[in-house]
Amino acid sequence: MEEPVICPWCHTEIVWDEELGPEEHCPHCENELNAYRTISLELDGEEENEDSPQSQVKERKARYGRDEEQEDTLDEFPYGGYREISPAQMMLQGKVEAILDGQDEVPECPSCREYMLEAGVQAIGPEGFTAKVDKQSGEPLLDASFGVIWYVCPSCFQTSSRLAGADREKLLRRIAAREATE
Repeated sequence: MEEPVICPWCHTEIVWDEELGPEEHCPHCENELNAYRTISLELDGEEENEDSPQSQVKERKARYGRDEEQEDTLDEFPYGGYREISPAQMMLQGKVEAILDGQDEVPECPSCREYMLEAGVQAIGPEGFTAKVDKQSGEPLLDASFGVIWYVCPSCFQTSSRLAGADREKLLRRIAAREATE
């Protein structure tokens, strides 16, 4: 009997079928079981080889016409996970976060998954809304007057709306009362 194989990534014991042989990938975390992937990091004072991340950045700067004196930061979002952000954008993000902290609800944008800002409440009245009447009870689910909370995404400017809190409770009470009468 062979020694148990432990996944170096998730530390789970791997049990395999004797007929199929050893697993190449962990069935729990899907990582390779062969070996860890390694990266080499440069410390100050070490020589730079041509495969190092710094030399690759310098190569990209040269290729796209940017030099180090011109710009300290390189917009590398597609490559290395970095993107430029201006001080004004940083201040804007801080203000958006402060606004979000003051909200009762913070829905996600259905388009880009950023958190949405509450823009206000729209009062819907009888002149702008025709309620659908339920055939079983003969009553509408919503009164002709209710409120809708509007949200706007600060990233893609998508808007979304939800029924206001008090009107949600009225809607739920009506639905519950209908179930009780059935």
